[in-house]
Amino acid sequence: MATLYTQKDSNVRKTYLLFTVFFIIIIGIGWGFSYIYNSPGILLFAIIFSCVMSYVSYWYSDQIVLRMANAIPVTKEQEPQLWNIVENLSITAGLPMPKLYVIYEDAPNAFATGRDPEHGVVAVTRGLLERLNKNEVEGVLAHELSHIGNRDTLISTIIVILVGFVSLISDFFLRTSLFSRGRDRDSEGGQGGNILVLIGIGLAIISPIVAMLMQLAISRKREFLADASGALLTRYPEGLASALEKISQDSTPLNVANNTTSHLWFDDPFDKQDEEGNKQKISFIHKLFMTHPPVYERIKALRNQ
Repeated sequence: MATLYTQKDSNVRKTYLLFTVFFIIIIGIGWGFSYIYNSPGILLFAIIFSCVMSYVSYWYSDQIVLRMANAIPVTKEQEPQLWNIVENLSITAGLPMPKLYVIYEDAPNAFATGRDPEHGVVAVTRGLLERLNKNEVEGVLAHELSHIGNRDTLISTIIVILVGFVSLISDFFLRTSLFSRGRDRDSEGGQGGNILVLIGIGLAIISPIVAMLMQLAISRKREFLADASGALLTRYPEGLASALEKISQDSTPLNVANNTTSHLWFDDPFDKQDEEGNKQKISFIHKLFMTHPPVYERIKALRNQ
């Protein structure tokens, strides 16, 4: 029978497996483009550029994300209850005290960032502090600290950069392919070239979709792991389960959220409700592109049902 402990171990293995497959796909895409266009320099450029982007994201991603979210740093004097909860959880988890930020949005939500535990950051919305009780806030914060402790914040940042890079080069080669195809129409003997161009177009269309699906799959696995780790940290899974119920039922829009950072948030900021407060039906296609697992699955795991 699955428990929080077995779920944690299972998700660690699956996360590393998906992460490895993701890198293989990126290398394969680069090799495919270089082969189709008979230019090894394309693969070399892709590897170098991705390394540069990864370096930049490693050192500066947290500040970029915080600015995008309009997060404001707070001190112990400004938010004593928030500070005390995070400080106690950090001591229990054996983690350094992260920097704390508050986002002045009514929607209850939170996220963690930072390249390692020594540079961890936790940001919460004003709505989270006002609409949840202490046990629920503690559950959410334990979840976010687990992301820091599990190094999810670094992995998620690198994957965002790599997915963006795949989409960028795919768009570039798609435009190049269309241009080359138009040129071949005006030249003699361009049939073979047209076939290669069509293959390039197919790869350019499919590769960002595959990369995005890999990113979202890893994100969903990380959420289950952080739920399990957070529940183990507080020794009170019901606090986190109750927080998930309240936040998922709240229809207040999160204005600072966007598609680039949606997977970082505690709860999917784009999982909307209807006017009666009920969750809208989610199509199969939409489920493929969800950044978070369904809330009922997360609650079920926490309550060991």
